Amino acid sequence: MNTLKTGDKAPQFTLMNQDGQSISLDDYAGKQVLVYFYPKASTPGCTVQAKGLRDTKSAFEEKNTVVLGISPDPVKRLDKFRTKENLNFDLLSDEDHAIADAFGVWGLKKFMGKEYDGIHRISFLIGEDGTIKEVFDKFKTKDHHDVVLAAI
Repeated sequence: MNTLKTGDKAPQFTLMNQDGQSISLDDYAGKQVLVYFYPKASTPGCTVQAKGLRDTKSAFEEKNTVVLGISPDPVKRLDKFRTKENLNFDLLSDEDHAIADAFGVWGLKKFMGKEYDGIHRISFLIGEDGTIKEVFDKFKTKDHHDVVLAAI
């Protein structure tokens, strides 16, 4: 796994959101974008993380920052997750994990003695110029939003 670092140019991407609409990083020119990768919609840790971002959306907006969640979930699952948790930001489907690969967050994971490939829970703050301003890889899901807001 070769995770992107601060100062790297963010890979451009276009993915389908929970509504089946194409969303591109270019859509947010002139804004900062928090791209957060999470393993699976509707799981306990991912739900806690998403709710924290949902509840602090106005604080992100005040700092000219848009939140985008990316997972390998299909669009239909993202729609259910967004509706159930009343999320107020786009969730993007990266089923073939091409964007996760581009950001360097897809790789070997271990859980309960088993090894498998999956998304590592890492977030990137992309500046208005398209470069990565900060990488967040050490946080608890319940504090993720606070850690990011403190850095902005």
